[in-house]
Amino acid sequence: MKFWREPLRKAIAAAATLNGKSLALLIASSLVATSGIVASALSGSGGLGPVEAAAQALLGEEPAVVAASAPAATAAAEAAPEPTPSRGARPAGPVTAGDPPSPATAQGMVPPTVPPAGEAGAEEPAAPVAEPEASEAGPVKHVFLISLASPGYEAAFGATSQVPYLATTLRPQGVLLTNYSLLDGAALANGFAAIAGQKPTAASEADCPAYEKCLFPVETLTLADQLGTGRFTWRAYVEGMADTEGKPDNCIHPEPGATEVPTSGAYAAKLNPFVYFHSLLDLGDCAANDVPLTELAKDLKKADSTANFSYISPSLCNAGFRGQCPEGTADGASAANAWLEKLVPEILSSPAYKKDGLLIISFGAVDPAPPVDPATPPPASPLKVGALLVSPLLTPNGTDAAAYDPYSLLRSIDELFGLTPLAEAEGKKVRSFASAFVASETAAGD
Repeated sequence: MKFWREPLRKAIAAAATLNGKSLALLIASSLVATSGIVASALSGSGGLGPVEAAAQALLGEEPAVVAASAPAATAAAEAAPEPTPSRGARPAGPVTAGDPPSPATAQGMVPPTVPPAGEAGAEEPAAPVAEPEASEAGPVKHVFLISLASPGYEAAFGATSQVPYLATTLRPQGVLLTNYSLLDGAALANGFAAIAGQKPTAASEADCPAYEKCLFPVETLTLADQLGTGRFTWRAYVEGMADTEGKPDNCIHPEPGATEVPTSGAYAAKLNPFVYFHSLLDLGDCAANDVPLTELAKDLKKADSTANFSYISPSLCNAGFRGQCPEGTADGASAANAWLEKLVPEILSSPAYKKDGLLIISFGAVDPAPPVDPATPPPASPLKVGALLVSPLLTPNGTDAAAYDPYSLLRSIDELFGLTPLAEAEGKKVRSFASAFVASETAAGD
């Protein structure tokens, strides 16, 4: 029973911070979650059902967020992609399952009154369900992940790099993953893999022009869900995210049934994979933690206010997509270089990074624009993009030639926080770089 109290408390707290439009979107999106939860309760999977927990909450045990069901939820659920099965955080202690909900409880009916103890027909009270204990992180306790558009491996890290701040200033401070490759050139195909272990689909490989066709059901967990269960904090900082009036706002995404037409160079939902998961939309996690990039500087001032995991995504222009910047300004990789040169020093000088931080600069998409010089041959491996790890806990100027991909990124972050890898990230062939930090900690202690 207690397992469901924390999500309910999160939903109530998040709802209190929403404006009218955001609250309406939250209520609308929760319809799909309602369908999923009811289906889960009626499946007879055992344990305390979500519906029973909600019914007991309504009886006064704990306040609950109530949303009416609607036929539209079924249609939205049918349009969602088939997810790869997810697993949550690795529990640090045993969890005691309660009795399965009765048919009456599953239908929302009040259960019959139980006679007081000692009278005929009385039953022993059920043992309380143990709350999951916090997961234990390793030496790294603050991870900053920056996702850009790749101009190609050589253009990023080669001798004539188009991102010189990355290749010549940061590269000597960290470890270069020379064989980090993407699953596809599209941002969302890699984004879904990196935060939830989900396989690319035809829709995600097209960056999901129809928003509702890429929405994942509430049962599909993300790294953000795992971090919350493990009692860690997370935030996604997305540049340029604003409402229809141009005011900075949280968790911005297209309306169901609408096609997003992003302003050139500005915010685009394809660079914000968190807004595609009902597990984050329906209980308010997205509304609370998916925020404009302008919030980052404030959060970096103290280690206590810095999230354990920070996902940082620039605008289309600053991510490095060519043809997305205002005329007469730096464009493509040059724009990404200037953006990194301004933002990264703020992270590296923060108390959280200096104490136990890891900065990952990765490429989550391939810039689809043609080379400036038509005579320039295309790269032999266009999906090979490389990635850079920078941390005070790593030996600088290192190289790791193992094969990594977005699943590896998720697996590595999960393992750094003591969590079970999700979906495809749990595959036997998926490599993790988390062991490098265990080795560095052991070496430091010798």
